[in-house]
Amino acid sequence: MKEYSLIIKGQKVAGNGGNFDVLNPATEEVVALCPQASLEQLDEAVVAAQACFETWQYSSHDERKKLLHDIADRIEVNAAELAQIVVEEQGKPMFLAQAEVGGAVAWTRATADLELPIDILEDSESKRVEIHRKPLGVVGSITPWNWPLMIAVWHIMPAIRSGNTVVSKPSGLTPLNTLRLVEIINEVAPPGLVNVVTGEGDIGNGMTQHKGIRKIVFTGSTPTGQTIMRGAADNLKRLTLELGGNDAGIVLPDADPAAIAEAIFQTSFLNMGQTCAALKRLYVHDSIYEELCEKLAEVAAKQVVGNGLTEGVTFGPIQNRKQLNLVNGLVEDARANGARVLCGGSPMEGVGYFYPPTIVADITDGCRLVDEEQFGPVLPVIRYSDVEDAIKRANAADVGLGGSVWSSDSAKATEIATRLECGTAWVNGHAELLPYAPFGGCKMSGFGVEFGQEGLLEYTSAQVININK
Repeated sequence: MKEYSLIIKGQKVAGNGGNFDVLNPATEEVVALCPQASLEQLDEAVVAAQACFETWQYSSHDERKKLLHDIADRIEVNAAELAQIVVEEQGKPMFLAQAEVGGAVAWTRATADLELPIDILEDSESKRVEIHRKPLGVVGSITPWNWPLMIAVWHIMPAIRSGNTVVSKPSGLTPLNTLRLVEIINEVAPPGLVNVVTGEGDIGNGMTQHKGIRKIVFTGSTPTGQTIMRGAADNLKRLTLELGGNDAGIVLPDADPAAIAEAIFQTSFLNMGQTCAALKRLYVHDSIYEELCEKLAEVAAKQVVGNGLTEGVTFGPIQNRKQLNLVNGLVEDARANGARVLCGGSPMEGVGYFYPPTIVADITDGCRLVDEEQFGPVLPVIRYSDVEDAIKRANAADVGLGGSVWSSDSAKATEIATRLECGTAWVNGHAELLPYAPFGGCKMSGFGVEFGQEGLLEYTSAQVININK
């Protein structure tokens, strides 16, 4: 069994709190032992990051760009190993894990090539006024278990590209790939630039409240984001919070069910539905409701459910038993309230946290499966007759991460999409994230954005230089 270590100041370190088990959700067997960091080791990681920041903040943009491209090169060299780790601890099929690693490389390179220019507000005979963007200091990254490698990259790379240093804490359910990623980063990065500690509540709370950390970037649930926000108040930490969503899709009556069913399925069940920006509740017009439900069930029936390491598998397990129980409870509640389960609908027998792709019809707002974020392989399909009513129902949620409109008339769909209360609205698609397009939520889905130059600016503070000539 492979041994993993914390990385502090470029060195491998055993956890002072011993080790804890990391399970494979497909087999329920122990993949590896993960070191448990202590609060003292968190302090050591912050001190190391602060020491590195003293020089890294003055590094040139060319130096930072080169480092990120060097890191991307190292990820590529270790791609097969990282994909294997992702499958074993997270559960997704190998092709999806390979795509996650490939995405991590692409995002690292895209971030490397972003610019932080000096903005000139005035340049007259007597005065020049500039806006400079300065790094904040130590950034704390707290990541979830659904896309563990990709989201770690989303947090770490813009932080160091903009001149900050990092202390990373991955989910205790999927810590191994981040531990390995930071080890790989430290093959080419200065000691202390990127550090990683592991653990659950104590370490996360310790980071949130740590006076040496100037910003927290968090991806996860709304309740945890609220806790982080309270803890960050003592020293007014900057925050980027990408929190829960319950994304609605609206299918207009002119849409062709046969043409859109596959895309709707894939964007709803991406990573077995365990994706923040997945389509999670689908509003379909009366006139095409039954046909689209039937087409979605047909796509679901084609999926091959099993261990992500098995060739031909297209659909892996839910990542952990707690989430499996939540998903199952939501479906049972829907069934008890008269919903029609078209396919799937119960955990699979045997070992592993397997739940087949499930389409639920004849359900509406007010049911838990519609009102709550399922974050799993279930899609409720809700009937509507009036588009204005569908928009109102889509916007009724207290979260607003993403939304979509599906139609054969993209202009009409775009007009409706602009009325959705969410950070990103897609037309004839969903859940597509791009390294150059800002991504974030509104309402209880958090604040701040990631990606592109706007995302990079989140890791900086503005300083105005006012020069009298």
